[in-house]
Amino acid sequence: MNIRFESVVPHPLKEVSFQDNSIWNNNFSLNKEERVVLNATSGKGKTTFTHLLAGIRNDYDGNIILDNENTRSYSLEKWTLLRKSVLSFVFQDLQLFQDLTVNENLTLKNKLTQHKSETMLREELAFLGLENKWNEKVAHLSMGQQQRIAIIRSLAQPFQWIILDEPFSHLDNHNAQLALDLIEKNCTANQGGYIITTLDHDSALHPSKELFL
Repeated sequence: MNIRFESVVPHPLKEVSFQDNSIWNNNFSLNKEERVVLNATSGKGKTTFTHLLAGIRNDYDGNIILDNENTRSYSLEKWTLLRKSVLSFVFQDLQLFQDLTVNENLTLKNKLTQHKSETMLREELAFLGLENKWNEKVAHLSMGQQQRIAIIRSLAQPFQWIILDEPFSHLDNHNAQLALDLIEKNCTANQGGYIITTLDHDSALHPSKELFL
């Protein structure tokens, strides 16, 4: 799936002056399988960008085009289908079920498409150093552990794009690199790409394209 923004400006940012290289009020395209980083300080609209791509918000001017279709024409059912099999997300607030176990959080997502086996999910937990957390309630985990669980959950579906909003903010360099390696592996397997938002330039990231706000 190709993504194109045409002069998009979120309504809360209509009075803001943007730099020439900003994604807002400009035209740009993202092509399938690209590795993209969106780099900006807080308050510039990184989370708004992810919410627009998820169809959570529609308070904007301009057009968002996915594979030559304007998303303004999408029904709720169309957005649901896209989020099930084409676009996967790790939102900044993670949206994990705090009172459920790691197992329950992962398998609830995986049951929608049966994309992975339990063995595969457990292997990904072990890869990120969380093999002993399978039956642990999410509420008992640290924020860094929860971020890694959210990343694994986002990979438990087919996708063409995975969009991650500051997914490494609570991870040390070692765990962030492991998480990125897992994302890269799954992107290759799905023939998909990623968009990662970040507060600062991360030397571990080697994107094919960098966006700015």
